[in-house]
Amino acid sequence: MTATTPAAAAQRDERPERTTYRAVFAAAEFRVLFAGMLMYVLGFEFEILGLSVLVFAQTRSAFLTALTFSMGFAPQAIGGALFTALADRLPPRLVIGAGLLTRAVPGLVIGLWPALPVPAMLALVAAAATLAPVFTAAISGLLPDVLDGDRYVLGRSVFNLTSAGTQILGLGIGGAVLAAVPARWLLLAAGGALVIAAVITRLGLRPRTARAPRSRARTPRGPARGIVRATMAGNAYLLRDRTVRGLLLAQWLPGWFVTGAESLIVPYTGSLGRPASAAGPLLAAMPAGMLIGDLLVGRFCAPATRTRLAFPLAAAMGVPLLALVFRPPLPLACLILLACGAGFAYQLGIQQAFLDSLPERRRGQGFGLNSTGMMGGQGLTPAVAGALAGAVGAAAAMAVAGAATALAALALRGPLTGRSRDPAGWPEPGLGG
Repeated sequence: MTATTPAAAAQRDERPERTTYRAVFAAAEFRVLFAGMLMYVLGFEFEILGLSVLVFAQTRSAFLTALTFSMGFAPQAIGGALFTALADRLPPRLVIGAGLLTRAVPGLVIGLWPALPVPAMLALVAAAATLAPVFTAAISGLLPDVLDGDRYVLGRSVFNLTSAGTQILGLGIGGAVLAAVPARWLLLAAGGALVIAAVITRLGLRPRTARAPRSRARTPRGPARGIVRATMAGNAYLLRDRTVRGLLLAQWLPGWFVTGAESLIVPYTGSLGRPASAAGPLLAAMPAGMLIGDLLVGRFCAPATRTRLAFPLAAAMGVPLLALVFRPPLPLACLILLACGAGFAYQLGIQQAFLDSLPERRRGQGFGLNSTGMMGGQGLTPAVAGALAGAVGAAAAMAVAGAATALAALALRGPLTGRSRDPAGWPEPGLGG
């Protein structure tokens, strides 16, 4: 099961070995996607931060505040499992614009009516988050049409850099805004940013047809149920392929375990006898490391070098966390988390292989499945890490997560080195539904 033909492979071999970020931004439609992604991440950070502050101010409940934060992530696993077939069955420009507008609704509604009951606020955020994987799948599926060859891998790197950098920027800007105005204004800013992003993508992307047009056959089950069935069948089809499954696990497992460690940063700070407010530099260290790692590997390494670095970077990503069992002071812990975050650049070395492993008509769903698995695992591992920390302490639990990261990379050495490929694959079944 592969979307790569001999002619396509030969064409890619003729391209230059390495490109630059300038060449990536030379593509006009990529600049549009970049602007949309930047506003999307910034709007999401503003929304979650403003809503958390608003809910805590109304309820004084740490549980409801934490639940508010999780509502932006956990429902994405449900949406990714049920609806991502839409990313291939509808025109990408339509899906991207509709996704941005849908994501804008909670910020605009709650910002205009901040006295809404907390359950209504959480329901709005959960509903928008459920549809978010369709939007991200559409963007990821469109990117190879906008950027070819090594420009595609660097385009993925730019998205990674945007996500990590905007997390840091969003927290800083959001905190400054909250120091000057009520939380509702931050929520309105979040909604406004997403509406602007929707307008930019609508005007800047050219129209394209859907990759997998819907069947004209009528079904008594209804269109919604047909999409759910198609999504579940497509996910099962993708997971049956050994190459796709291995590359998905290679992107999921190391990130899951590192997220478990990251969720314990505040308790780790407390174990050193420091207040929770002192955790800020530690919380920023890992996304800063991700930004640095992606920039260095994406810009200064040739494609073949990135591929060779995928396994060692993934395995080494968990090693610095082992030192946390000794509870080093905050400055050293910052360096440890920075090094751990830099290891996430391993994913650049398998991006082209993952793209090549996906059939054309299921490309968007393949990226959606990847996002779904990542979000689902990142929603579960903090709970497991928290339970472990309750038994052995935060520092030891973070070290265990580091060991699990390294062991996962060792177990996935085949996909990470390109040595585990399905030699046959299967013919693409009818999409049905």
